[in-house]
Parts: sequence; structure tokens; C-alpha cells
Amino acid sequence: MTAERALRTAAPHELLDVVRRVLAQEYAATSVELLLADYGLTVLQPVSSLPATAAPVPVHSSPVGRAFGAQEPLVEGAPGGSVRVHLPVTVRGDRLGVLCVTLPNGEDVPGLLGELADIAEVLGHEVVVAERDTDVYLRARRKDRLTLAAEMQWQLLPGRSCARPEYELGAQLEPAYAIFGDNFDWSATADHLMLYVTNGMGEGIEASLLTNLAINALRNARRAGLAIDDQAALADQAVYAHYQGRCYLSVLMFDFDLATGRAKVVDAGSPQLLRLRDGVVEPVTFEAQLPLGMFEETDYVVQEFQAEPGDRLVFVSDGVHAVASPQGEAYGDAALARAIMSTRLLPAAEVPRAILRELTGHRGQSVPQDDALVVCLDWHGR
Repeated sequence: MTAERALRTAAPHELLDVVRRVLAQEYAATSVELLLADYGLTVLQPVSSLPATAAPVPVHSSPVGRAFGAQEPLVEGAPGGSVRVHLPVTVRGDRLGVLCVTLPNGEDVPGLLGELADIAEVLGHEVVVAERDTDVYLRARRKDRLTLAAEMQWQLLPGRSCARPEYELGAQLEPAYAIFGDNFDWSATADHLMLYVTNGMGEGIEASLLTNLAINALRNARRAGLAIDDQAALADQAVYAHYQGRCYLSVLMFDFDLATGRAKVVDAGSPQLLRLRDGVVEPVTFEAQLPLGMFEETDYVVQEFQAEPGDRLVFVSDGVHAVASPQGEAYGDAALARAIMSTRLLPAAEVPRAILRELTGHRGQSVPQDDALVVCLDWHGR
């Protein structure tokens, strides 16, 4: 309670200083660090004052990274009999980073883990709120400079993961620091989850502007309470009115009923969907309709889909499905199915990054020529 009161009254840029002070006073902590996951989900970056000189920590080969991946507190020994406790900082399933606390006496740690985990959770919520008023935490998330197009795209996203009793979501974009037009969006109510996966057109600022227009048109229609076919129609009109058919955007839209798993679907273009059910991976196809903004006043038709408890749904953009190897072989359904099977034991939040790592091996080069987007939805049902 002391930590929560202190954090809620702290200046946005002073959250880490406040946590350090409270943990030193209440738990005799000798060191406290906050590390945030970078945009590429490859390293955890320490939050520090500019010029930042602290070294990042790899996600995949460090105790801090293990705590981040497992989403469980991890305790390791430190010099002089002290211990370091690594606590995931997560907000409603969105994995932000890790709070690392060094305590002088390891014997007391088991009884304190619950309280320390609560403090890390409160800190995560305050970081999300503070990002409206300070760039301290957004700067800490980048190990390289973002292009302007990437900056616009990341600011458009709802998060990279989300969890509720009925489902778990995870998503990732590549190249993280130079993305163009691919995008995802989601919104949940008490009874519904709406999920959009978009495949952008063009490069750089023009691609980002097109995606921003389309996503905000969809959100505007959704927040007016319209059904997804009407959302698609209004976004189609907005894009066509501005570009007159010169540019358009592919989108796959789902409206899930959380109680039943039934979904209304609008397939307006090229994003692909594969389903893992009972150990079998298979593509799910819908009647393809025109992309948003290709022609004036397009009518969109809703289709039906049923999700069953235990289903894993993986959505990918063309930058994954159609990417070619050095020999010219497309990645395709077969390679995607293998990747989905090989990652079947990972939580939904880690699947997109794992699939994109496998895609890098197929592509034969670290920097893709097109955006690559993966969204993973694990359906639990009620």
C-alpha cells in the first residue's frame, strides 16, 4: 500500500526513483532496476537518464529474460549472500519488462515475493499511464532509432499482448525499427473481442499514412457501435475518398462472441489465417472481398467462424506467407504449419516472435524486404 500510494502521486518521469526509495525503506533493497522490452523483443533495456549508458540484457539468454518469458518471479544469488529478484512487469497480459530488486537477506525472500510482485504490477500500470506525459519509458524501449514511419505505426498499436480468461493474444511486427504499413488492432468488451489484422500497401511515410487513415476510420465506426461489415464499408469510403483507388488496404476482421466462440468475419484482402486444433494445423479460408479503398462504395458481407476451446489461431501478413528463400521458394502454408507446431507449447505472447525468428532463417537475411506481421490468438472460451 505504501508503494502504491507513492507511485500514484509521483511525477510521471520519477516512477523508478519512487520505487527505489520505497523498496529501500520498506525492504532494505540495495539496488532496484527497471528494464523494458525493446520493440524487437530481443533485449531488455534499463530505464536510465540520458545519455543512457547501461547495457541492455538479452531476452533469450539471461535470468532477467527467463523471468520475462515465463512471467514468473525468478530469484538468483548475488555476491555477499544477497539475492536478486526478477519480477515481471505486466499489465493485463501486455508484457512491458522486468523489475530487478537486490535484497541483502535471501532467507526472507519467499515470504516477500507476493508483495514484490504486487509492486511490480502497480508499477506497470503507472508506466502505461505515465507514457501519456513523458517520453522516458518510450525512449528506454528502443535500442536503435525508429524511422518516422515506424514511430507512427507503433503509436497506432493497442499493445503487443493481452490476456483475459477467454483468450490470450500476442502480436509482433518486423522489422521493428523500420515497419511500413502492416498493422493489428483489437478491442474487448464484456461480451465481445474485435480483432483486425491489416496488410499495408507501399513503403515509408505513405504506407504509414494509409494505415493510420484506415485504422482510425475502423475505430471511429467501431466506437459508434456499428457492426463489422458496416465498419469495413465506412473505412472503405474514407480510404477511397482520399486516394481515389490509387492506394488500398487489405484487412481481416473478426468479431468474437466471448460466451460462444462464434465470430463474424469480414475478409477484405490478403492476411492469412491458420488454425491449430487437436494437433493438426490447417489454413482457414473465407470468401475474399475487395480491399478497403479499391473501389467506391463497396458492400461487405459477413461470414461465420466458430472457435473451440483449445484452438490456436495464427494470423500472418504477406511478408510472412509469401516471403521467398534465396532459392526463390515461398514460405507458404507448409513452413508455417511446421513453425506453428514447433511453437505449440509456448504461450501466445511468445509465439509471434518465435515464428519470426524461424522466418529469418528461411529468408536467409536478417532484414526483410517487406513488413512481416504475426498475431497469435489462443481461444480458451468460457
